[in-house]
Amino acid sequence: MERPRIGLVFRLFARASRIQRKRAFLTVMAIAWGSLALLLLLAFGEGLKRQLVKARAGMGTDLAIVWPGETGKPWRGLPAGRPIRARFEDVEVVRRRVQGLETCVGEMTNWRASLTNGRKTVNSRLIGANFEYGEIRNHIPQAGGRFLDAMDESERRRVVFLGDELAKELYGDEPPVGRQLLVDGTPYTVVGVMKKKLQMGMYGGPDADHALVPITTFKAQYGYEFLTVVLLKPERREDMPAVIRGFREVLGTRLGFDPTDERAFGIWNTAGEADVIRNIAIGIQLFLGIIGALTLLIGGVGVANIMYATVKERTREIGVRMALGARPGWITGPIVLESLAYTLVGGLLGMLAAIVVVVLLGMIPVEGNQALEFLGKPTLSVPIGIATASILGLVGLLAGYFPARRAASIDPAETLRYE
Repeated sequence: MERPRIGLVFRLFARASRIQRKRAFLTVMAIAWGSLALLLLLAFGEGLKRQLVKARAGMGTDLAIVWPGETGKPWRGLPAGRPIRARFEDVEVVRRRVQGLETCVGEMTNWRASLTNGRKTVNSRLIGANFEYGEIRNHIPQAGGRFLDAMDESERRRVVFLGDELAKELYGDEPPVGRQLLVDGTPYTVVGVMKKKLQMGMYGGPDADHALVPITTFKAQYGYEFLTVVLLKPERREDMPAVIRGFREVLGTRLGFDPTDERAFGIWNTAGEADVIRNIAIGIQLFLGIIGALTLLIGGVGVANIMYATVKERTREIGVRMALGARPGWITGPIVLESLAYTLVGGLLGMLAAIVVVVLLGMIPVEGNQALEFLGKPTLSVPIGIATASILGLVGLLAGYFPARRAASIDPAETLRYE
């Protein structure tokens, strides 16, 4: 006796579907709905995960933000409670001496600088920073402009880079690049405007609302001596603890404090938080996937029911085949494949519907809507397709296995008396 061919299985599937049209239709629709729910939930989870990672990277990735503090321990005869402030010159020393450090950047801040364009005046945060600041803090200039460069810093040029919201408030819809701007009465030239970005982590307020000038120019104009913030970026994420330790040791020697004194500087290590955010996003996606899989499981119950009905209708036929010497695999194989055929048809319908819905949702504009910008757009990916196909296959196998096992256990002698 030959093994059943795939074509025969699909003919049996088509015959069973014709006999039980309504049940077959409802079963396929249940699988399609479950597949649609699973794909959409996973797509929304993927979109949210990517948006969370993107928003977290808005401030920059793998950074340590260092604020000045005061000593909590006595050190070499010096009392506790002394203020510790890093200076402009300390940045270069840290760059040279700390191992595993990609770069170190200093900030000086004027929290209420007056920025004037014609008759429009805005009080905003003004930052003096090193030219590497733009790259590590994800300040990408809009087309037609640029960020501060090394020549601006070395020559103390009066140039300014504006956040996108600040530029809009000062200039409206007019292009700011190349225009003059008074910074506390001193003329500056606008060289760039920051490209709009999604930012979740921040310190001192959103980047969209501040202005940046070269730190040397800032120091010359305002006469500041101490840095407001120091930024550390390691060459590798795993080097962050060693970099922070090296920073404390280098400045502990220069500024006179115990390198183990954690109160001397307040340090925010964003590298560890990035992993936490990513794990939270993956957890949300797994939770949504489980809900979708349970929805799909309901459709699998429908497939199992229709396969049990099919086995019941073919009881005499199965008994005759077994009496003629059919092996158990020849009985169970077609039933399992029929079950997979139901899940395949329903899964394809659900997948097509999910693609259409995702494409339509992707066409909805999110500009200006902070909630939609944060949630992101649903995104289908290869891992989502593999996960959905795996779940569909598992549901189809389980829905066909138990009815097939029942069919294989039928006593041929009993089937002759079956009506």
